[in-house]
Amino acid sequence: MSLLVWCQVVWVALWLRPVWSFGPGPSAAVTSSGSFRSPRSLLMAASEAVSTGDPLLLRAARGDAVERTPVWMMRQAGRHMKVYRDLCHKHPTFRERSENADVATEISLQPWRAYGVDGCILFSDILTPLPAMGIAFDIAEKEGPVLPRMTSMADVDRIAPLQPQQHTPFVAEALRNLRREVGHTATVLGFVGLPFTLATYLVEGGSSHDYRRIKTLAYEDPAMLHAMLSRLATNIGEYALFQIEAGAQVIQLFDSWAGVLAPDDYDAFAAPYQRQVVDLIKRHRPDVPLIMYIHKSGALLERMAATGVDIVSLDWTVSLTEAAARLDHAATSMSNEHARRVGLQGNLDPMVLFASPSVIRQKTDAILAAAAALPGRRHVMNLGHGIDAATPEAHAKVFVDVVQSHRRRR
Repeated sequence: MSLLVWCQVVWVALWLRPVWSFGPGPSAAVTSSGSFRSPRSLLMAASEAVSTGDPLLLRAARGDAVERTPVWMMRQAGRHMKVYRDLCHKHPTFRERSENADVATEISLQPWRAYGVDGCILFSDILTPLPAMGIAFDIAEKEGPVLPRMTSMADVDRIAPLQPQQHTPFVAEALRNLRREVGHTATVLGFVGLPFTLATYLVEGGSSHDYRRIKTLAYEDPAMLHAMLSRLATNIGEYALFQIEAGAQVIQLFDSWAGVLAPDDYDAFAAPYQRQVVDLIKRHRPDVPLIMYIHKSGALLERMAATGVDIVSLDWTVSLTEAAARLDHAATSMSNEHARRVGLQGNLDPMVLFASPSVIRQKTDAILAAAAALPGRRHVMNLGHGIDAATPEAHAKVFVDVVQSHRRRR
């Protein structure tokens, strides 16, 4: 570290010293919202960010050389944390928690404070922008999403152009809050649901186990489904740009249910609209990294990379080594040179966090070692799916600490 950078880090430490003088003692620092982070974690984050002015995860997602692998967890803000469950007593419905900017900010910050993760993702839902398209929905605490089913082209015609400023100002406010709170110590992530997954909810009227209605629509009235997907793609691209303008530094794209499609159906009903969203974002903000996650996506890695995203998020059924080899092969056999540059996110099985700390360390170390053996392939550490609601918080902390204790050779 140069003398100038070290002086900057010392200045940050001195600037923070007054807030260390109250609260739980000298081992913690107070954020502007009144919570505590250790001075060691603050200094480490400050020293990593000061050298470039950008937080670690953002630099890694862009493909910059980084000093270590960044880590965060999908669904990290939520039910596995006691502080979240306590907050639910005061704000009992999901929409109340996610559509109040102050509450959404507080929930988003909870795992950042507790674990020191390198990514702070907005607490929200992929269905949140639907009212801005004229589509009502609710989220029942035990049943999940509940929506009026779309059954005709007339329903599709009622999907309105997105007006996020009018209908989702709380999203922008929460993202601005998060940027202010975490500064350069973490990357703020926004996220959106991609068209096929959103269409699944609209056609099924909620969650589904067999996806019978959406698949039947694809087979019997593909024109209606294509019209729905196209409208959703335009709106979702605009919603992602809205989040970026409000402060999101990376966008996570979820097409959770696209993994249930046969390859030819995926190529017809998922991939074109994934690309439409990606192209719209990249046309206006090519500097913002995009990460795509699909549940049970082992058979789809090459197709996911072909959409133009910067990083493919893996589940635990495919190793990083295999994923990289397949993407390298796709770069040659499919003339898709972009696949050689696509990064990888993941991919610890969330159930590992129920094992002993020694097993968590072993499994996490193995993934980090595999990533280190892939020169030129960017890596963001994460789980292979969202963290389970019953996960012990201490075990989640072990996972994050193991990753952050490694210094990556790049």
